[in-house]
Amino acid sequence: MNRRVVAPGRVNLIGDHTDYTGGLVLPMAIDRYTEILGRVGGTRVRLTSSDEDEPVDLPLTLDRPQDATPAWAKYAAGVIAEMSPRGGFQGTVATSIPIGAGLSSSAALEVAVAMALGFVGSPLELAQLCQRAENRATGLPSGIMDQLAIAAGVAEHALLIDCTTLSVAPIALPAGVEIVVQFIAHRKLVGSPYADRVAECAAAERVIGPLRRATTAQARAIDDPVVRARALHVIGENERVVQFVAALAAGSVSDAGALMVASHNSLRDMYQTSTAAMDAAVEALVRLPGVHGARMTGGGFGGCVVALAEPGAVTDGWVVRAVDGASAFDGEPAREEE
Repeated sequence: MNRRVVAPGRVNLIGDHTDYTGGLVLPMAIDRYTEILGRVGGTRVRLTSSDEDEPVDLPLTLDRPQDATPAWAKYAAGVIAEMSPRGGFQGTVATSIPIGAGLSSSAALEVAVAMALGFVGSPLELAQLCQRAENRATGLPSGIMDQLAIAAGVAEHALLIDCTTLSVAPIALPAGVEIVVQFIAHRKLVGSPYADRVAECAAAERVIGPLRRATTAQARAIDDPVVRARALHVIGENERVVQFVAALAAGSVSDAGALMVASHNSLRDMYQTSTAAMDAAVEALVRLPGVHGARMTGGGFGGCVVALAEPGAVTDGWVVRAVDGASAFDGEPAREEE
């Protein structure tokens, strides 16, 4: 049987570095996709991609997905290790999600592989499996935002995700406004200070308890200045997500934009995940007439910035729209294997 799977990328409008402490995020699935097309069956998972020099060739039983090679095979291996599929898959991978740009190409690949291998379950269950797969295969202690946004996307809506309760509420995006993404620099979160930020938040929680329920006053009482700054960002960012959703509901895109800028400033100063190039891009964007706000998006240390703008105000970048989550189609014709 032939199968085609399409998984979107994601951009996060506000709420970065909050998911792994059970906080609030507001991402949306976007109209850039990873597609897997091939044949179901066999005893191995074999994938090729024009974006990668070496193919993926993996067995259906894996104990150490972190040892899989080449590097991109780790994402498929993690999914296989968590899923234990009954049958294999042979196909090709194509993507319009820029790799290493911070738009969740890796999470889209994980979701697509799971669906190609016949995953059955809810979008949340799919996201949880793929999050475990990434954590296990790469060692990156990432949260669930990327996988859940990709699995549960709703067209024309962002998703308000509570990463404690794992509830997902679609939030209508305002009409007549563009969401524009600018790519700044390639980056890899594995090996970056991302894991340090997770550890610093854990240190804060050992002092004041879960950051999802902590107050600014409690965070300010933390002795360690670095740990204190990380906690202040997370607590403030959760508040900004709530305020951003309220601003959209009220039709106040200018207020929403100001919150994006405040979020970026916090990520720059309190969380230190921005870069000089990203700061310069945000500053240039917010000076443009018709731009309501801009910020870095995603894990940081490179990647992309995102702007909320009037149509045509930003001419350098990708205008993205919110789309539905990942989907699979059986009976599609398979591409010829090389």
